[in-house]
Amino acid sequence: MSKSNHKESFLAPIWRSNPLIVSMLGLCPALAVTKTLEAAFGMGILFTIVLVCSNVLISAIRKIIPEEVKTPAYIVVIATFVTLVKMFAEAFLPELYSTLGVFVSLLVVNCIVLGRAEAFASKNGVLDSLLDGIGNGIGYTLAICMIGLIREVLGSGMLTFGATFTFLADANNGEKIRLFLLKGPRYDFSMSFFSSPAGGFLVLGIMTAIIAAVTNYKENKKKVDARIAAKKEKETAAAASASKEVAQ
Repeated sequence: MSKSNHKESFLAPIWRSNPLIVSMLGLCPALAVTKTLEAAFGMGILFTIVLVCSNVLISAIRKIIPEEVKTPAYIVVIATFVTLVKMFAEAFLPELYSTLGVFVSLLVVNCIVLGRAEAFASKNGVLDSLLDGIGNGIGYTLAICMIGLIREVLGSGMLTFGATFTFLADANNGEKIRLFLLKGPRYDFSMSFFSSPAGGFLVLGIMTAIIAAVTNYKENKKKVDARIAAKKEKETAAAASASKEVAQ
């Protein structure tokens, strides 16, 4: 593939075809683990590792997997990396592992991971599958982190660091780092509704609507600009034809 195709494989999932906000895939973990920014970021990192590793391996062995067992083979590959990620998280990030719970295991049947394996990695080379995995991982991580940021700020009135990634608290003399934004000693503008599942749905819906509006605006602007350009071209051609007739 050309460099432009490599670039497309990497950049498209981050915005134009974001797996969560645009394609609406992976909604269950996105709504379940985004009560806090830390948990959302942790989920995004684990998701990206599984997606990148499974994409690369499936692409590398795609030609030797029999057609009849492709999907089971993909699930075995994905399950292997999910198991490794679970063991790593449980050993080195126990609070993150405890916070995410069953949703780490559910990465085995995550529609984004399995979908990219079947739709992309099984049909493209290792480099493009790597870039596709990284792009989709970044896109998904950015989306759930944005949801987590909004829900935590509106739901609790502050941002807390060190509850999930405990090494941040250890670096701060064992104290969690708190940034008070909508909540303080004399004021509290937080809304616990946004910490509930319904709040997660609302935030996701608003984000999706905003992105759809921006995308539609850009597409409509392109159509309008094309019409204006075509109209000017016709007017220029007509003026040139009229000038030619006058000269004759």
